[in-house]
Amino acid sequence: MGVDYYKILQVDRNASDEDLKKAYRKLAMKWHPDKNPSNKKGAEAKFKQISEAYDVLSDPQKRAVYDQYGEEGLKGQVPPPEAGGFSDGGPTTFRFSTRNPDDIFSDFFGFPRPFGGMGDMGGSRAGASGFHRNMFPDDIFSRFSGGAGEGSATMPRKGPAIERTLPCSLEDLYKGTTKKMKISRDVIDTSGRPTTVEEILTIEIKPGWKKGTKITFPEKGNEQRGVIPSDLVFIIDEKPHSVFKRDGNDLVVTQKVSLLEALTGYTVQLTTLDGRNLTIPITTIINPTYEEVVKGEGMPIPKEPSKKGNLRIKFNVKFPSKLTTEQKTGLKRLIS
Repeated sequence: MGVDYYKILQVDRNASDEDLKKAYRKLAMKWHPDKNPSNKKGAEAKFKQISEAYDVLSDPQKRAVYDQYGEEGLKGQVPPPEAGGFSDGGPTTFRFSTRNPDDIFSDFFGFPRPFGGMGDMGGSRAGASGFHRNMFPDDIFSRFSGGAGEGSATMPRKGPAIERTLPCSLEDLYKGTTKKMKISRDVIDTSGRPTTVEEILTIEIKPGWKKGTKITFPEKGNEQRGVIPSDLVFIIDEKPHSVFKRDGNDLVVTQKVSLLEALTGYTVQLTTLDGRNLTIPITTIINPTYEEVVKGEGMPIPKEPSKKGNLRIKFNVKFPSKLTTEQKTGLKRLIS
């Protein structure tokens, strides 16, 4: 059946160029022989497979042949796509040749081939294993992951994350919603020149998300040579609400009541964040610190969307500014 290049790179068959780049960057750094001194032979084989898979799938013509004929067809000299099989000079064939993994790695990460390269995966310059010992400085892999060598001019570095606030209403955070954000960024085209493109990013706001929740779009910053694009990070911010305040997973609301209502009873009428009407009778005496708790009428709990926090109703009791002598006497008589 031949080699499954898509499986090697851990991408699906509809993978975009950007998907392929991300997959190769991750796997090449993981399986580079210099990063696996205890399993150098196995890493060399894996690294060669990864390099060949990326070389084929990142080339539109090679990928088209591979998708139609598989590895056997790719390496067995079949007509290239849309060539018709013949030209005026006779048969037209597609000839596949495997590139040096060292060349692919160097071209991708944008720095010169150290020590003359890996040869031909087994040539005289590379030694018996096909790879140079200590091909890179010891800290090269930490450099790629943001380590001490990040500032090196010859090593790709990742730009700092770009953070943007995403204001959301309390209703959005209660019910969940979808927001679409239009961004413009610079990308490097096939000729190596920067060009500006616009994209629409879709952000799925989950019920119960809180202020400070981060949504990351990897490498959606501007592209430039020698720099891995920055991540674009949206940070949830909660807009103030006219009725409710949020306290963790609870919703808090304050009702104004008169002293008479506090002593004789009061009915709370509320419209919930999803539009339902709640009627909550209060039959106990309301003192200034009293709090009525309605279970399960708070915010959804993100990790358990079927569960919710509580609704906590607080009261602001309005006392009369003055009482007549008769009122005072009547109150004393009633209370005593």
